[in-house]
Amino acid sequence: MGFLEQGLLVKDLAKLRDNYIRTFQFKVDVLSIVPTDLIYIVTGINTPQLRFNRLLRFSRMFEFFDRTETRTNYPNTFRICNLVLYILVIIHWNACIYYAISKSLGLGSDQWVYPNTTDTEFGTLTRCYVYCFYWSTLTLTTIGEMPPPVRDEEFVFVVFDFLVGVLIFATIVGNVGSMISNMNATRAEFQAKIDAIKHYMHFRKVSRNLETRVIKWFDYLWTNQKAVDEHEVLKNLPNKLRAEIAINVHLATLKKVRIFQDCEAGLLVELVLKLRPQVYSPGDYICRKGDIGKEMYIIKEGKLGVVADDGVTQFALLTAGGCFGEISILNIRGSKMGNRRTANIRSIGYSDLFCLSKEDLMEAVTEYPDAQKVLEERGREILKKQGLLDESAAAGGLGVMDTEEKVEHLEASLDILQTRFARLLGEFTTTQRRLKQRITALERQLCHTGLGLLSDNDTEGEADPAVTQTQADIHTLAETHRTSTNSVVRSNSDVEASRPEPKTGP
Repeated sequence: MGFLEQGLLVKDLAKLRDNYIRTFQFKVDVLSIVPTDLIYIVTGINTPQLRFNRLLRFSRMFEFFDRTETRTNYPNTFRICNLVLYILVIIHWNACIYYAISKSLGLGSDQWVYPNTTDTEFGTLTRCYVYCFYWSTLTLTTIGEMPPPVRDEEFVFVVFDFLVGVLIFATIVGNVGSMISNMNATRAEFQAKIDAIKHYMHFRKVSRNLETRVIKWFDYLWTNQKAVDEHEVLKNLPNKLRAEIAINVHLATLKKVRIFQDCEAGLLVELVLKLRPQVYSPGDYICRKGDIGKEMYIIKEGKLGVVADDGVTQFALLTAGGCFGEISILNIRGSKMGNRRTANIRSIGYSDLFCLSKEDLMEAVTEYPDAQKVLEERGREILKKQGLLDESAAAGGLGVMDTEEKVEHLEASLDILQTRFARLLGEFTTTQRRLKQRITALERQLCHTGLGLLSDNDTEGEADPAVTQTQADIHTLAETHRTSTNSVVRSNSDVEASRPEPKTGP
């Protein structure tokens, strides 16, 4: 219990008391606990209107519902229970009003009101409440089948009840439909993806065997609750909370990798945020011998086999907690294996892996140079133990990039530059249009006001200074316009000329 003051939760009892007393809710709560029940000593218990002040606590119930719905792990179930409670309360109040009207008109005075309590069958309190509640339920649900009203007051009340019942029925149908839609929203979205894949495979005439594998893969995702995109779910959280959740879920898995053990905490946090979950079906190849290694993998669940080229002979078995491919993404000079895969790794069953790409690793280690050296040394030690390090090779590091990677980075930089240039070109076009409008306005001003002055001054052999200045302004604006246009054209040509030629060789 507490309240927020400048973003801090205050729990001090004295401050809580002072803050509560100053609120409007305090006055409402005081009125709701006024002991009006004591008046029953004078009037008797047949005047329930004296307890109407208890209804002032109704806002507290809504506050409780809002907080519970936010904090519960089963919001849809809570909403359904909440809706049922609202319906029961409305039916209860309507039953009480029906009995009060019957009592004011006279119990048993006609067929519509509640029967006379002198009858032993309707004299008990239980029978009285059940009968009124039953009447209220039938009326508000617009089922009817009750004795018709007789007096005008009864007609008015029944009409009002029917209108309220129609509104309640529409509200119930709308809320229940919305709740069911929310409960099945994830399933409907997932089913839409499956339907789209099925339509595409049918349109492209994919083989029946491959189509079955795809459908089974989707079934595995849904059955094991892996259909939710973690990054899509967590994207609305601030970076700090997103990092804490990722650390809580994936940090222990990342620490199992040999080269990342005892690394800086900051680097591990950066890498944890870059892990991407992937699911492989039985028989899928995660990597093949000779492929360029651009990712490393950490096994979360499942079993992977290191197999021969025939795909049958199995050399080793990788289980949960294992990892592979970490050396190939470090770019350690002197490695005999280079950045190529040295084995075929195949999924035996359904396997859940975490993938860390080479680009993400390089982006993370640039901010941690000490950790970069540690990773390099550990990679060298692992290669040396396996006999895969050429001692005579020159020392290299994680930052070494081959020609293809440099070209890719250069093309990316040129794309960014061209995007910025396009934005500047748009701004220049707008400025150019305004400049033309200004030149046109000055020309019109010259035509309307300057020609008469020029004709008068020509007879005297002199030119009006204002007209001369206007002509100079027009000339200056025109020169500026031509110079800017030529500069933009030259800049565009320079950007296009600096783009590297596409490779035509293999």
